[in-house]
Amino acid sequence: MSEDLNQNPDAPENTEPEVTEAQGVDEGLAEADLAEDEGVDNNAADEAENNIEAELAERTEDLQRVTAEYTNYRRRVERDRVSVVTGAKADVASELLPILDDLEMAEQHGDLTGPLKSMSDKLHSVMTSMKVEKFGEEGDEFDPNCHEAVQDTSSGDEKVLATVLRRGYRLEDRVLRNAMVIIGDPQ
Repeated sequence: MSEDLNQNPDAPENTEPEVTEAQGVDEGLAEADLAEDEGVDNNAADEAENNIEAELAERTEDLQRVTAEYTNYRRRVERDRVSVVTGAKADVASELLPILDDLEMAEQHGDLTGPLKSMSDKLHSVMTSMKVEKFGEEGDEFDPNCHEAVQDTSSGDEKVLATVLRRGYRLEDRVLRNAMVIIGDPQ
């Protein structure tokens, strides 16, 4: 019976501590606060990650833009360099054209001999190395873009160079001097 006395018949058989309603509400609020804090931490981490990704994308775009600008700059400088070199060659060649005319005239009269012939050959080789070529041979078709007609003795629509008074010269695609010609009929 002593066992019966120690046990309270009114006491519940459950030995867990009794939770009051106020304690349950407090524990629920604590768990909600903890979940909210974790959510804030997760949101902050997501926001930081998004900021880093946005910054990375921005920097990548900046790098691509700078790379494209540099590539365009390099191309423009190379194109300008080639243009300056071609212009300088054209200027030098244009200044030498009267000398070539005199040497050609001397050759036609048979006066191109000895040291003068040697100088003429060297000058022609320099002009060839600069890719300066002469044009305007008798019998060529007349082209008003590169031939300067001083007289037209042709009677039809088909026109050719009858007489070349002065040779024309070009450097690659650039005409240095038009050929001075007399136009005639083809033979």
